Amino acid sequence: MKFPVLTVTWSCRAFRRFQQRRVLLAEQRLWRSALICRSSSHLCRDYRSFYITTPIFYVNASPHLGHLYSAVIADCLHRWKLLQGFDSRFATGTDEHGLKIQQAAEAAGKDPLTFSTEVSERFKNLFSSCNISFTDYIRTTEQRHRRAVEHFWSVLWNKGLIYKGSYEGWYSTQDESFLTPSQVGDALDPSGKAVKVSLESGHKVEWMKEENYMFRLSAFRSRLHDWLVENPGAVQPERFQLAVLQWLQEELPDLSVSRQRSRLQWGVPVPGDPEQTVYVWLDALVNYLTVAGYPDGHEQWWRVAHHVIGKDILKFHAVYWPAFLLGAGLPLPRAIHVHSHWTVGGRKMSKSLGNVVDPFEHSRMFTNDGIRYFLLRQGVPDSDCDYTPDKVRKLLNAELADSLGGLLNRCTAPALNPAQVYPAFCCQAFSGDGRGRAAAEDHRMVAAVRSLPTVVEKHYESMHVYKALEAISACVRQTNGFVQRHAPWKLDRRDAKDRRWSDTIVHVSLECLRIYGTLLQPVVPEMSDRLLTRLGVRAHERSWKDLDFLQRYDGTDCPFEGRPLGSDSGLLFSRLESPNADKRNPKKSKKPAHLK
Repeated sequence: MKFPVLTVTWSCRAFRRFQQRRVLLAEQRLWRSALICRSSSHLCRDYRSFYITTPIFYVNASPHLGHLYSAVIADCLHRWKLLQGFDSRFATGTDEHGLKIQQAAEAAGKDPLTFSTEVSERFKNLFSSCNISFTDYIRTTEQRHRRAVEHFWSVLWNKGLIYKGSYEGWYSTQDESFLTPSQVGDALDPSGKAVKVSLESGHKVEWMKEENYMFRLSAFRSRLHDWLVENPGAVQPERFQLAVLQWLQEELPDLSVSRQRSRLQWGVPVPGDPEQTVYVWLDALVNYLTVAGYPDGHEQWWRVAHHVIGKDILKFHAVYWPAFLLGAGLPLPRAIHVHSHWTVGGRKMSKSLGNVVDPFEHSRMFTNDGIRYFLLRQGVPDSDCDYTPDKVRKLLNAELADSLGGLLNRCTAPALNPAQVYPAFCCQAFSGDGRGRAAAEDHRMVAAVRSLPTVVEKHYESMHVYKALEAISACVRQTNGFVQRHAPWKLDRRDAKDRRWSDTIVHVSLECLRIYGTLLQPVVPEMSDRLLTRLGVRAHERSWKDLDFLQRYDGTDCPFEGRPLGSDSGLLFSRLESPNADKRNPKKSKKPAHLK
């Protein structure tokens, strides 16, 4: 039997592009392999592991928007690493010891553990409902944590870094923090009485004198300074690293690391001295080691630790914690990612002002993905950001409902895509030699989307997620402009050339959407899943290695071409209406049909 001979004709340009792309892809694979297994198997394992933490949240009150913001940032970084193929561990949880908890439980008429458990469950429920994909939820009242704290204390004690002494100075119960005279100022309480307050937090402080245990913090000032100078990205963004270096210009007094048991019963007893309780911040900070497996088998994860924290706890994480770790002979975190705070209508969130944002209520109001997108799109690590419901509605309507959602609706609508498939791409119609129907702007759009993963990677890595989303949003606008410019709905699908061009427009647009959906997975996981499912992209085709864009443009095969689209699950993101919209614009009632 004779088989027909198939002849494939290549243009010289297309063939060169094809060959160049093959060489480039081969080089990239070799480079990645070399990078992943760059030396020993131990380093190779470290390179593919990632450990991210939030602060553990104090259970003296219910969660607020700032708590959710920390968790969303860490979750985004965790999902980003999973997208890249890393083995990632993500820890969050609650800090349940200390005088504040002891007092709050007494005021509520409950024992501290019952009180802590109830509030801890609120945090856990919030994070679960907002798609926070933690792999470990740590509570400082757990036995595994107590063992870690006792061991850590013993290591510092055995090295002579903890000694029995006397502390006299200012203490803030609200902040669970010891303060130097330069950190304290004068103020008036609500009754008009003169009081001393923390200049940083504004919380009331009291003079305290008691015998307790001290940590030789003063011995670590130069080593902390050297660590920061030699590791410019140790604390990010840079302004916070500079702030820590400024603190280190002054002498560091030794730090009290225990309280008398008579004052503080709710905490871990000091090993070997039941009359003292471990200082709540030392207790709390060790949680990061507990999750890593300390004191046994923690090396794999602790070598790749990254912390996400609010700027109000910078000193604890960038001065005290590294000093403790240096004292214990443990590696320091790879990076401490610091974020600023949220204001409401330009004012600090406060119970007394009644403007504390309830994250449960607002995630229901704007959807889980909606609130995540807003926080990461508008949250700038370097400076405080403002939150108002109207801002949230405007941003989500513009970028998710209209721009991204509108593009998906257009390109998957039966009017433009009657076969409901990933349509074919026509090289002649979208050629780069000027003989096709594509304009110069279209090629610029293709170049922008092709470089988008590199841009997004840079910003995700530096925790500037807002810049990544800015870049994605700009490309979405370009793609909408591309579709609008060529108006495929005006083409005659009965004409073969028009049909090929219409299919090419839709193919290019779906390819853009596939890239956007893949890159947005760390930010809006539910929405990205719906988008990619609608495009017919399977679960194993959604990782970083699947970001080859518009392969037909380069003369290679596209695995999606001709594939049926997924089922239509409705709007990607429904427009949000203001609660007062109906009052401002009352809808006219429709007349009965027989009166028209």
